Amino acid sequence: MRRLIFLSLLCLILPAAGLAADAADELYSARAIVTGKSDKNRQLGFQDCLDKVLVRVSGDQRLLAKPGLAGLKAHAGDLVASFAYRDRLEGVPIHDEQGSYDRPHDLTCAFDRGKLDAVLAGLGSRPWLAERPTIAPLLAVERGAKRFVLAADGDEDPSMPVSFAAAAEPLAMKIALPDTAEIAAAGLGDGNLWQAGQGQLEAAAKASGRAVPLLGRLRWSDADLGWVADWRLPFEGRIYDWQVRGVSFDEAFRVAMRGAAQVLSGNGQP
Repeated sequence: MRRLIFLSLLCLILPAAGLAADAADELYSARAIVTGKSDKNRQLGFQDCLDKVLVRVSGDQRLLAKPGLAGLKAHAGDLVASFAYRDRLEGVPIHDEQGSYDRPHDLTCAFDRGKLDAVLAGLGSRPWLAERPTIAPLLAVERGAKRFVLAADGDEDPSMPVSFAAAAEPLAMKIALPDTAEIAAAGLGDGNLWQAGQGQLEAAAKASGRAVPLLGRLRWSDADLGWVADWRLPFEGRIYDWQVRGVSFDEAFRVAMRGAAQVLSGNGQP
């Protein structure tokens, strides 16, 4: 216990290695959408933010299935150092019978670093405080006769790059899609992307200084009533594979980023 307290205090004093102090503080923050500012909805927001910040800080999505988490969430507010609201309808007057109690707000919670680190330790986890790598998604998309590799300068589906970037933000990560010229220079296309060797993937990912290639295959399935996504990440001499079926592409990208964070944070197979 003394050692745990010492380490928690040390985290408050020293900036994380490879992570600036302000970035470390941002890591311990999360945002939830709540209805109004009542205490009941605020407590629900605290619980939602706790789920998000545990995964954000540790990189380990498996924490959300831990048996001890339910009891912790009942007292999530005790772990919050500060919070703030932003009215999502700011500038829109209250009208008809609407009151401030039913307006949607962004609730941003900053968690106490020492307390949250102690919670992580109690769940058998630890903070992932190294600088987060940029992910270079190399994604082959297939829907019927339409096939393409998702590129930064492509125009096949402009909403997909936006969605992928949004999936990275809750994990304090960023993506950098290669452009069509970089994909072509690496000899990759929608027909051979999934079979590409690690050297080709790394060449495409690092063409513009990008570090970590994430290989993906996204196929529409009528049988699954949604997209089927396969993901593959080479890391430290091992290939990690995971899949999700019957989801929106937004969820497929969230699964991709949560899986990548789990691997890169040292928490193993997604």
